[in-house]
Amino acid sequence: MSDLQFGLAPKMKPLAPRRSAVVAALDVGTSKIACLIARLTPQPPQEVLRRRTHAIDVIGFSHAESRGLKAGGVVDLAEAEVAIRHAVDLAERAGRCQVEAVIVSLSAGRPSSELFAASVDVPGTVREGDIARVLAAGSRSSVRPGRVVLHSVPIGYTIDHERGIRDPRGMLGQRFGVDMHVLTAEAAAARNLMLAIERCHLSVEAMVASPYVAALAALADDEAELGAAVVDMGAGTTTLAVFTGGRFVHADGFALGGHHVTMDLARGLSAAVPDAERIKTLYGNVLGGAMDDRDMIAVPAVPGDDREPPQFVSRATLTRIIKPRVEEILEMVRDRLAASPFAAEPRGRVIVTGGASELTGFTELAARILGRPVRIGRPLGVAGLPDGAKGAAFAVAAGLLVYPQVAHLEHFDPRRTHRTSAGASGYFTRVGRWLRESF
Repeated sequence: MSDLQFGLAPKMKPLAPRRSAVVAALDVGTSKIACLIARLTPQPPQEVLRRRTHAIDVIGFSHAESRGLKAGGVVDLAEAEVAIRHAVDLAERAGRCQVEAVIVSLSAGRPSSELFAASVDVPGTVREGDIARVLAAGSRSSVRPGRVVLHSVPIGYTIDHERGIRDPRGMLGQRFGVDMHVLTAEAAAARNLMLAIERCHLSVEAMVASPYVAALAALADDEAELGAAVVDMGAGTTTLAVFTGGRFVHADGFALGGHHVTMDLARGLSAAVPDAERIKTLYGNVLGGAMDDRDMIAVPAVPGDDREPPQFVSRATLTRIIKPRVEEILEMVRDRLAASPFAAEPRGRVIVTGGASELTGFTELAARILGRPVRIGRPLGVAGLPDGAKGAAFAVAAGLLVYPQVAHLEHFDPRRTHRTSAGASGYFTRVGRWLRESF
């Protein structure tokens, strides 16, 4: 965890443009842990999704119930370790390969965005090394006690005080600067997530913010250029990312999500939490219908009392329980967006991802509260996903597979990295590595 000790999250080595690679993504959420293994193959420039240099083909997929996590953060290391091991093992078996390192998402830790400017002297022509130096300078200047830098993304460059330069390579000047969007999170949340993963004898190749990778998966090129906000509604957290001019310029988040809707249902219906989750998934609606008072739904009795018959409630009752919480979350999103650069994009679209966004009527209610056009964001341009993983609930996991193609935009530590290799069971390989490291 040496990078975290210096306030920087792990950064992966940029993807070689002409080489294939196999990468593993781990989305550790409050309700589920998803692991995807994919082969990235170089492809010619595309007319859509223009930043993607590689085609993505998923070869291993799994998702398992999350344990030991709350609001996206680790609260029980042992439980989290068991759940992560299980998800990774299932993906390894499906992909017939071994995972040594993962790209992991982080939604906890109170994400906070700041803008920084940094500059360095250059000997005339701006080269790749100068870009790396100025990005590193910006990252160092943004380190704060108790915080860790997840992303330091250039918004624009300056040469001798001339602003608005998008690609400075080969240009001439004496003073080279950058305006950077720096996204940080609480170091404790990042450390504990890394610790849970490392206890599984996996290394963390990169740690990235959930809303950023959700946007990488679900955002169209034109939306990013014209200005858009991606809102990822997970079980325990709601996070958002703002893009303008094709750049990632802001992120935010708060600890409310779909699990809070489930708990409201469990209390309101006197139902077990798993039953409340099932009812929400099958019948959840945030907009009432004409027949809702007559359409009845069976709610099983709380386990332990076999003599208690199920109760019946109307769809209208479900809506009356679900809608206030969803409205609360959307109103908080509206307020956070109003305080962000997105406020300057009056026609910007909102793209919603995450399992909670799949409630019936959600986009209509969101458009009404946010005052913006809203659509559901699903993974774009990812082959090999099973049908159950093509929805908004897996946008973050899919976006982690896109991230290696844009990682070069950030400051990184060019250390040795491990990805995946075909062969024997990942479990036995990790046991062997543990024995070598421990004795």
